[in-house]
Amino acid sequence: MDKYKEIHGVDISKDVFDVMDTNGKHHQYDNSLKGFKLYLKSINTETLVVMEATGYYHYLLAQFLYDQGIHVSVVNPLSVKRFVQMKLSKIKTDKSDARAICDYAQMNQVPLYNGKGAEQSESLQLLALMDIYLKQRTQLKNKLHGEKVLGIPSKTVYNSLKKSLAELDKQLSSLQERLMSLVKKSQQQQLSNLKSIPGLGDKTAALLIVLTEGFTKFETAAQLCNYAGITPTIRRSGSSVRGRSRISKVGNRKLRNLLFLCAFSACKYNKQCKAIYERIVAKGKSKKLALIAVCNKLLKQAFAIAKSGIPYDEKYVSKLN
Repeated sequence: MDKYKEIHGVDISKDVFDVMDTNGKHHQYDNSLKGFKLYLKSINTETLVVMEATGYYHYLLAQFLYDQGIHVSVVNPLSVKRFVQMKLSKIKTDKSDARAICDYAQMNQVPLYNGKGAEQSESLQLLALMDIYLKQRTQLKNKLHGEKVLGIPSKTVYNSLKKSLAELDKQLSSLQERLMSLVKKSQQQQLSNLKSIPGLGDKTAALLIVLTEGFTKFETAAQLCNYAGITPTIRRSGSSVRGRSRISKVGNRKLRNLLFLCAFSACKYNKQCKAIYERIVAKGKSKKLALIAVCNKLLKQAFAIAKSGIPYDEKYVSKLN
């Protein structure tokens, strides 16, 4: 990172964000447009600002600085966490987190933030709201089930729960429709190509496009599989530790869940996925393990199709993977 005169580590929370520079100077600003403008006065175009991906708290500042011509990097919080653990640090404050991000950026090559268009920005907002509504829907369903278990549920409570559930379903349908329209507007061809893969549905294809920013965030299919959290972790040490291999689950849970649902369909209609599933089950392995392998195969197919720009073809798909 020698090409930058200064590196700023930024730790963002709901109300404020803390900044630590390479000289050890610490500042705190309001997490608002006023705070953004005040912080902007203290930096120049030869400064690299590094922050963790923390939902929507980081996005507004990252986009603001990017629009002002400032070099910005948004890094994986897990990478910074592992970096802090390696240093055996026992201090956990906003200031120390900002310092850790700054130190991490000085010792590692970090990716530059390339900004998001209006469609990408709205798509991410839609996904966040949909996640909230999905959690609320699950809570309502559990409450409704609980009322039924009582045997004599209150009609008022029961009807209110049913109405709330119906309204949430309506809102989710509307948001999903809007998300699909945005993806079609910006990535119609890529969406069509991904949907040509047997087993990959509309929701999963659209989600993949949004989360990967049109498959520009990852250089390899392995990186995409890691992002989804469906790669195995091996637990072995010496002669005594022989833990079972598990998927990492360090990644996007929503994408992982949708892929798992797609795997059931892919086992029936996607020849390569079906072959993998049957081969693993024939070896005596669990069906769940076989489905995870199918998820990996689907992602690799999606990556190959997206990068090649060619729709799925059973005769040539093996050449793409």
